[in-house]
Amino acid sequence: MPLVGLSSGPIEYIDTGGEGPVLVFVHGLLMNDTAWRNVLDDLSRDFRCVCPTLPLGGHRLPMNPDADLSLIGMAALLAEFLEALDLESVTIVQNDWGGAQVLIATSDATRVGGLVLTSCEAFEVYPPAPARAIVLAARIPAGLRLVMKVLDTRIGRRGPGAWGWMSKRPIPDGIVDAWFRPATERPDIRRDLRKYLLSVPSREELLAIAARSATFTGPVTVAWATEDRMFPVALGRRLAASFRHSQFLEIGDSYTLIGEDQPQELIRAVRAHFTTLAADGAT
Repeated sequence: MPLVGLSSGPIEYIDTGGEGPVLVFVHGLLMNDTAWRNVLDDLSRDFRCVCPTLPLGGHRLPMNPDADLSLIGMAALLAEFLEALDLESVTIVQNDWGGAQVLIATSDATRVGGLVLTSCEAFEVYPPAPARAIVLAARIPAGLRLVMKVLDTRIGRRGPGAWGWMSKRPIPDGIVDAWFRPATERPDIRRDLRKYLLSVPSREELLAIAARSATFTGPVTVAWATEDRMFPVALGRRLAASFRHSQFLEIGDSYTLIGEDQPQELIRAVRAHFTTLAADGAT
């Protein structure tokens, strides 16, 4: 897998290549590039698909000890990644994490042409209520190590209020193993994850970031899982309404990880972004 050296450390990524519009896929907490495996074959026929593994706990390579891995620092890292690969007019496709909105509010967003935001953190919802236990654990010595051991149990992976609320359908064990193993086994990965978890801004600052992100003038598609247990569908409608040039789509029979539960609907949402909003903006 290729990697790029950034100021905070190395970032692994998938790049399908091609001459089509560039999609940059952004995964959530305790995941990596494989979160998008169910949609890449289809979308790579018409798009150049780039999937970085961000240092959100599922990453395999630790960041530099002095790296800024705060929420705002992580958004800046994503912007630096776009610059390092010289990607232009990028459409960011995001799920679970809310870093794309933070990027366009606090970093250089000149390389971002559009957004496809699917069931994710927004406004003051950082993190969603069911996930706040991991933030509390990060404040306790050895707390993260304990949380990772719990997540690695059957209840942790599929139980209500735990990872079972992320997808309606079981995720293959090998994929979840790869997501959880780094933070379970490696103190340097837990160090990186802890930096991020302890950096969540105040509610007031989060709302100020949301207000700045709403000035983004590119096309935005917000596609939300109607049955989402982590991010209520009303949050998605509120997010879509905050942008000037947006459309809102609901996806049924899915929890947060739409790429796991309804990959074909996610593919349709990405394509709809270009056939409706993006096309309207070009005319």
